[in-house]
Amino acid sequence: MDCIPPVLSLVFFSFICQGHLTGYQSNEVNLLDSKASQELGWISSPSHGWEEISGVDENYTPIRTFQVCNVMEYSQNNWLRTNWIPRNSAQKIYVELKFTLRDCNSIPLVLGTCKETFNLYYMEADEDQGDMFWEHQFTKIDTIAADESFTQMDLGDRILKLNTEVREVGPTTQKGFYLAFQDVGACVALVSVRVFFKKCPFTVRNLATFPDTVPTDSQALVEVRGSCVNNSKEEDPPRMYCSTEGEWLVPIGKCLCNTGYEVQGVSCQACRAGFYKSSPGNLRCSKCPPHSHTQQQGSDHCSCEKDYFRSAEDPASMACTRPPSAPRNVISVINETSVILDWSWPVDMGGRKDVTFTVVCKRCLPGQRQCEACRGAVRFLPRRTGLRNTTVTVADLLAHTNYTFEIEAVNGVSSLVPTHRQFAAVTITTNQAAPSSVAVIRKDRTSQNSIALSWLEPERPNGIILDYEVKFYEKQEQETSYTILRAKGTNVTLNGLKPDTTYLLQIRARTAAGYGASSPKFEFETSPDSFSISRESSQVVLIAISSAVAVILSVAVAYLLLGRFCSYSKSKHPDEKRLHFGNGHLRLPGIKTYVDPHTYEDPSQAIHEFARELDASCIAIDKVVGAGEFGEVCSGRLKQPSKKETSVAIKTLKAGYTEAQRRDFLSEASIMGQFDHPNIIRLEGVVTRSKPVMIVTEYMENGSLDSFLRKHDGQFTMIQLVGMLRGIAAGMKYLSDMGYVHRDLAARNILVNSNLVCKVSDFGLSRVLEDDPEAAYTTRGGKIPIRWTAPEAIGYRKFTSASDVWSYGIVLWEVMSYGERPYWEMSNQDVIKAVDEGYRLPPPMACPAALYQLMLDCWQKDRNNRPKFEQIVSILDKLIRNPSSLKIIANTPSSPHSPENLLLGWSTSDIATFHSMGDWLDSTRTLPCKDTFSGIGYSSCSTLPKTSAEDVKQVGVTIIGPQKNIVSSLTELETHTKNDPVPV
Repeated sequence: MDCIPPVLSLVFFSFICQGHLTGYQSNEVNLLDSKASQELGWISSPSHGWEEISGVDENYTPIRTFQVCNVMEYSQNNWLRTNWIPRNSAQKIYVELKFTLRDCNSIPLVLGTCKETFNLYYMEADEDQGDMFWEHQFTKIDTIAADESFTQMDLGDRILKLNTEVREVGPTTQKGFYLAFQDVGACVALVSVRVFFKKCPFTVRNLATFPDTVPTDSQALVEVRGSCVNNSKEEDPPRMYCSTEGEWLVPIGKCLCNTGYEVQGVSCQACRAGFYKSSPGNLRCSKCPPHSHTQQQGSDHCSCEKDYFRSAEDPASMACTRPPSAPRNVISVINETSVILDWSWPVDMGGRKDVTFTVVCKRCLPGQRQCEACRGAVRFLPRRTGLRNTTVTVADLLAHTNYTFEIEAVNGVSSLVPTHRQFAAVTITTNQAAPSSVAVIRKDRTSQNSIALSWLEPERPNGIILDYEVKFYEKQEQETSYTILRAKGTNVTLNGLKPDTTYLLQIRARTAAGYGASSPKFEFETSPDSFSISRESSQVVLIAISSAVAVILSVAVAYLLLGRFCSYSKSKHPDEKRLHFGNGHLRLPGIKTYVDPHTYEDPSQAIHEFARELDASCIAIDKVVGAGEFGEVCSGRLKQPSKKETSVAIKTLKAGYTEAQRRDFLSEASIMGQFDHPNIIRLEGVVTRSKPVMIVTEYMENGSLDSFLRKHDGQFTMIQLVGMLRGIAAGMKYLSDMGYVHRDLAARNILVNSNLVCKVSDFGLSRVLEDDPEAAYTTRGGKIPIRWTAPEAIGYRKFTSASDVWSYGIVLWEVMSYGERPYWEMSNQDVIKAVDEGYRLPPPMACPAALYQLMLDCWQKDRNNRPKFEQIVSILDKLIRNPSSLKIIANTPSSPHSPENLLLGWSTSDIATFHSMGDWLDSTRTLPCKDTFSGIGYSSCSTLPKTSAEDVKQVGVTIIGPQKNIVSSLTELETHTKNDPVPV
């Protein structure tokens, strides 16, 4: 019995084989570590119980430990108490025990009661109680048992098993506490006792420093505000949360290095000489552009070298430039009073691409040394300044006049050197020219047989006018017979005319250079043949006319008064009363009309008018579910006062946005906020008064319709599919009635909720259509989703509700094919050509004939022949009420010889006409199939579907249907011909 304690003492010299003790993590702060002291001075009661001995750890460092092994005696109650441990600021405290424990079964001749556990206690106290010890005041923490115990054999082999247990103490409220260990009959040795608490250590995250933080609440995270490192500033306030485990979580916000500073590690360092950074951010400093330099550290720009400049609009990253040299090789071509000037580009463009030309016109009078600027109606075609081409036409010059033209080359920095003018000059003399046309002709007096006329001299006589030619004829003669007079002055009297007859007249002037252009045709009438009336008769006539006029005026006034009264009465009706609202838009109550937010002078007015502002504190973001054009798309929850918490989708505007991007981002909310329909995505509100800017909509659990259908291929009943289509059509009817044209109706822009309700979405004006570069056919005015767009919208950009109906037909096809890509692998140009030539998508597999007919109706080339959305809704309602009508399946295209049908599949009756694979290939007589198919190794119907798309294209088939149709059709053909005796 006396040999047991010395044997246990071997434990502390022999646990090297059990591996190294775990080092402490940086987020743990020790309050007590028994290994760090050579004299612990703990109190043992009774004194012959726990025994303090010396030993070494795995690094042979001396340590003080405690052991007890009174297993040969009954009723053991041995206590060991630590010194008073101050808790500092910690509330949640941990105790780590490392110990060995001997298996009771390995101890021979045990007389007492052997245990394989011991108890851990604690007691709080505001100050050190000295050597006083009261067992009853301690609170039990836990009973400690060993995961592994050692035996006598382990002692012989010097292989000991070290146990590590960690327990939590508290929460504590007093300034410190004691730990106590109770042995009730075990053979145990305490190798080390460590008491610690956890903190979130000092760290730097997103260029913000976060101090050491001790969690103050065992249940909640502690929010800590960070401080930007030197030479940086906040973009969004940096924050992190400290967990009770001493871990930093959920970094929010960040800091940006100031201008002239770049990120190096976790700090912002000044740009070195020769480098710069012109804006805040975490990019690296850039080398000075050409012809610029900086000798200082921390520069936000580089200064230009001598004779080089940078305009106010030039970014700091642009090289410094200089004005261009003069244009070269000026050539003039004179045509009477106009001249065409042509020149060559300057030799030196100054290092810029924004070179334009300005033409200065000067008129040089005889006998004067200096020329004056051109005046009058001199015209420059296309313009005088800002010319981007090297030619200009100058028209409406004076005849026989000297002109000098200076052609100056300018660029973006020319204005910075006002004394620097680089131009080329040319002097010309205009030729003699005919006068311009007579613009104004007046009728002075008229009689039965004559008319007196006068006119103004042409605006540009271009010399001395010798005379005028007056040409006139009867209107009904249509210039088959006319008369010409010559007039020296600007007036003439035409005699010998017919009474009460309409004449047409033109005048042109003549100089030494010839006749000018004729004036516009002037129409006049001579007086009637009998127009003399006596004075008495004329008075009677005047009285009669006056009476008639008075009666007419009275009737008109009465009619106007009556009309105003009726109009006023009708306007009192509540449905007819007109209201003005918003940005000058007119609406009638009960008739809701879409208003384009881009018509507002202030776009923010449309936001506040149509979208509700939400408090950002009511929104909780759970996770990021995707990325949009302007930022991240998240799912989250919206909890508004006195309302139930709802799931929402949140679009956020990424940091660093421009005002134009913010306007475009929020324009979708201005549009969506005008709609209120169960099949239109519902806008919950926007956040514009804090960052990030957000658009909050209802959450659609199943995402976009196309991916949802592909994920659940073939899993829905026909009625369920028609119900989805009916919802989409109802939403589009609502938009059509509102006067809104969607332009991008496609399955990818339809969202599905958990109840399979489909809702139209994506009302943004800037769309990202698809990932591949062929996704859009770019025309003047933007991108168009070719596969979903009506021909008139592609060719002439005529977007109407009728073009949305075409797109709905494509959506109908997508739904019935469970999300297949329209037109498969055809290129956009092939789609445009095929549709223009009359090709239409074939019916998907098992598609009801009624639905395929509706597709074809939506794809009518004449948009006026397409059904309205109201009619589409009515058709789908009838199909839902009569499910038997959906059992009639549409046939595939009638001609099996057309290229598009080669791999699209046929009906059973079509396949029955072929006796072999060879017959099938022979039937494709319009294509070089049979020989070529043998070249790609077909031997049976079962091998043909395995050929790749590239192999099929080699045989001349450019329109390839869905693979499942190919496999289905050819498998059916193989079944039909499996007994064919003719080898394939």
